[in-house]
Amino acid sequence: MKILIINPNSDLEMTEAIQETADNFTNQEYEVVCKPTSGAPKFIETYEDELKAAPGMIQLVRENEDNFDAFIVACHDDPNLDVIKEITKKPVVGIGEASMKIASMLGHRFSVLSTSKHSIPIKEALVRKYHLQDALASVRAPDEEMNEYNEEEKYFRVAKQAIEEDMAEVIVLGCAGMTGLDKRLQEKLKAPVLDGVVCALIITSGLVKYGVSTSKIRRFNPD
Repeated sequence: MKILIINPNSDLEMTEAIQETADNFTNQEYEVVCKPTSGAPKFIETYEDELKAAPGMIQLVRENEDNFDAFIVACHDDPNLDVIKEITKKPVVGIGEASMKIASMLGHRFSVLSTSKHSIPIKEALVRKYHLQDALASVRAPDEEMNEYNEEEKYFRVAKQAIEEDMAEVIVLGCAGMTGLDKRLQEKLKAPVLDGVVCALIITSGLVKYGVSTSKIRRFNPD
């Protein structure tokens, strides 16, 4: 089995971090390759950023269609996920969809940690797209006064607020750039903390093994 993880941005450091998480999780059971998107912004934060990333993402899929068994979109906003599902017959999974759907199975309600206040409504819209609004406790981002803390402490404090104030039972890391924080935060919070990269690998590898992919009956059939 070979899975291609598409990092929708062009940041090489984030690409390497995603690759490290994937390698640690798969433990050489199957091959995973993470590639950045040529011509994309360094960070996907706006709808315009998503559009700018689309040509490079499409090119990655078309160039690698015959070399991989499945594709993962490694940005929690799942940019251009629908078009990627449309242009390939291979399974395609977004880390946002994967992590939030798994979260809905692990507790009564979940909260998503986001990087900025700007992205909160974008996450909420994505939750509604996946029909998970009844399982959502909150989407939270760090306040400005938290910038004095390091990344782990900052998101620990936000997650703790979600659990204590919003009644969340599961925490979803809402950015691929947070990869690697899951187990450290989980130990402190005593609640499940989900890394979207790992969640997408769980689902994607299972789809490949089961021999099923995106339906081409109507919605994702380009013909």
